[in-house]
Amino acid sequence: MTKPVTAGSKPLVRIENLVKHFDLGKGQRIHAVDDVSLTIGEREIVGLVGESGSGKSTLGKTILGLHDKTAGTTYFGNTELPTSYSSKDFQTWAPRMQMIFQDPYSSLNPRMTVGEIVGEGLSLHSSFNKNKINEKVAGWLTRVGLQADHMSRYPHEFSGGQRQRIGIARALILEPEFVVCDEPISALDVSVQAQVVNLLDELKDSMGLTLLFIAHDLSMVRYVSDRMAVMYLGSLVEVGNADEVFFEPQHPYTKILVGSNPEPDPKTERARASTMIEGEIPSPVNVPTGCRFANRCPEVHSRCRQETPELMPLVANLRGTEQHEKKQAQEDDTRRRVACHLFT
Repeated sequence: MTKPVTAGSKPLVRIENLVKHFDLGKGQRIHAVDDVSLTIGEREIVGLVGESGSGKSTLGKTILGLHDKTAGTTYFGNTELPTSYSSKDFQTWAPRMQMIFQDPYSSLNPRMTVGEIVGEGLSLHSSFNKNKINEKVAGWLTRVGLQADHMSRYPHEFSGGQRQRIGIARALILEPEFVVCDEPISALDVSVQAQVVNLLDELKDSMGLTLLFIAHDLSMVRYVSDRMAVMYLGSLVEVGNADEVFFEPQHPYTKILVGSNPEPDPKTERARASTMIEGEIPSPVNVPTGCRFANRCPEVHSRCRQETPELMPLVANLRGTEQHEKKQAQEDDTRRRVACHLFT
């Protein structure tokens, strides 16, 4: 049984043709994010998957203003967010949009106590006095499964899973509406991963959070997400209901990602044929013409090397359908969409 797509939910974050390039000088640039459009509805979790170097983290940081946009537009509700954030912009938007970082070992200042780390946001973005901040910090440490008396300790005194809980408390103490979770479980043991994901799921329900959940593990993303977006070399190649994308992948890249996902049953895992992506991922400095996956795709044909496929909805391949149905499909971001010439 598939999860319901949150069609009709009010959009909270909307990205239109977002581009982020990093200038290397001498006319060279890294194409980290290229022409990405995505809508995330209120109280929705969108999982973002892809290989390392596909641009997932850069996309999340650009949405939050941690990187300046090269081009494109980002909206929070009906408000267009700045291209480049000033100190005043961060003061305005940080309480509403936060990030949980990937590495719990490097994202916490080793010279600050846990109380100072978790309470820093309130010190910057609230009028609470020190006693009120300490009260809030103690409450949030308890809420994420730690103890109030941990406030006086330092990050090195905690395990990886505990540090990630500290990072979660730091991000959520401001009670934001939107949180980017940048691979929050990749540095943790499997048993701890499940604990952290269940905690995020619980907090999402109790706080009404909207999440962009970035991860490598497709099974975990399917478990936690309402919809899934697949990214390759800076571009989205498939977006849709998480269960549908996982169990019925359409883009050749998504099929290989799903096929390479390990089975939990050791007997099944040993018996199945392994799926590998042939070739090397192209350099983001020299992005190939046409489909970016063409040099590794098992279903490539001549058109793929010449024309860049658009991320289009799967509605009878948009052929032979009524004009109003085509228009509706193109405007509804919750529909299943694939960027592949096999469907056009």
